[in-house]
Amino acid sequence: MLLFLQALKSAFFVADLGVVVRRQVRWRAQMDQIRPFYAVKSNSSPVVVEILAALGTGFVCSNKHELDLVKGFGVPSQDIILGGTCKQLSHIKYAAKHNISLLVCDNEVELRKIARCHPKAKVLLLLRSESCCEREETVIPFGSTLRDCRHLLERARELSLHVTGVKFNIPSCCQDAQAFSRAVSDARCVFDMGEELGFEMSVLDVGGGFDGSEAQLDEVNQTLKPVLDMYFPLSTGLSIIAEPGVYYVSSAFTLAMNIIAKKSVARDFSGQVHNALSANDEPEFLYYMNDGVYGSFAGKLLCEDSISMPSAHKEVSAEEPLFSSSLWGPSADDLDQVVERCLLPELSVGDWLLFGNAGATFTNGEEHNPPVFYSITECDWQHVHNCGVTLDVRMRNFSLIPCCLQPNTSKVSVSTPA
Repeated sequence: MLLFLQALKSAFFVADLGVVVRRQVRWRAQMDQIRPFYAVKSNSSPVVVEILAALGTGFVCSNKHELDLVKGFGVPSQDIILGGTCKQLSHIKYAAKHNISLLVCDNEVELRKIARCHPKAKVLLLLRSESCCEREETVIPFGSTLRDCRHLLERARELSLHVTGVKFNIPSCCQDAQAFSRAVSDARCVFDMGEELGFEMSVLDVGGGFDGSEAQLDEVNQTLKPVLDMYFPLSTGLSIIAEPGVYYVSSAFTLAMNIIAKKSVARDFSGQVHNALSANDEPEFLYYMNDGVYGSFAGKLLCEDSISMPSAHKEVSAEEPLFSSSLWGPSADDLDQVVERCLLPELSVGDWLLFGNAGATFTNGEEHNPPVFYSITECDWQHVHNCGVTLDVRMRNFSLIPCCLQPNTSKVSVSTPA
């Protein structure tokens, strides 16, 4: 294990594919009336996409690259949605060429683009949800109000464009479970408007916002199930879908970072930082790593709490002191601060830090992306094999590696370039 880490000094991911499989099993058990459409933008690893395709999920793509990736694994067009509310004309035309009919829209300009480039499209109107967390209050809202939805429905009828359903999205940061109830009620209003104008409304998309925790999934299910039964009973034959992304991949990926430089500063009991140590001071360490916010941690620029606290990959005794530490990328840029403050044992250059829940930081095709080493238990592997995964060439060309970041035994490990 140590020899492997010494040989590989660049940052890298380790992914436990069994987590992805178990997330799908849990979804089927708890959310059986809602079909998942995986949001590829969350993590576009070809291996993850291949496994989820074999497990029967649909996919939400935001660009041509993602459409090509998903189509490459034989996913039928009816199981793909072209998401996003500001699409390039070329992407809309590409969707039309490949008979991908479900497109999301929340404004008249986009509606006219779709009518011109993809007249046979089936449109999902994105309904704006009320802000229910501080993070949402700081971003530009997407989605149409109920009043705007009426206008868009009328315009779609004038353009001879078919509106087939409604999508809403409750963010995972929302602590108010009843936000789902209100969103479903509003969606029913839009369905009624659409049917009044002659549209066959047949799809309800409850969006993403699933953070991967079992407790949250239970809470959402307990809130959604009765309100869906009330407003959209099974007897209507409606297709109810969701767009989990982070749910599948966040805890499946661990990111390993190497310490490449180190500084120490003094922090006195009043919290003031200065360079010279005195008897009343304790050291605070600044660690510089081989990747930062201009690479794997780019999500921090959008969301401050998107990074989990790291752990040191070294033996630490219970008596060893912990020090206030900050973590930085290699660019020497003030913005390249990965973690402002955390408690760590004193580390040395060459030591490794592990960041869990890193699945949503991986995007296939980016030059800065670290390599990924995939692992899976024999039991999970057998389950995937039984579901029909035949292994793409990117997984066939594998090599055994130590499962150094996984405590479990009996694992089959494969490595593949990201």
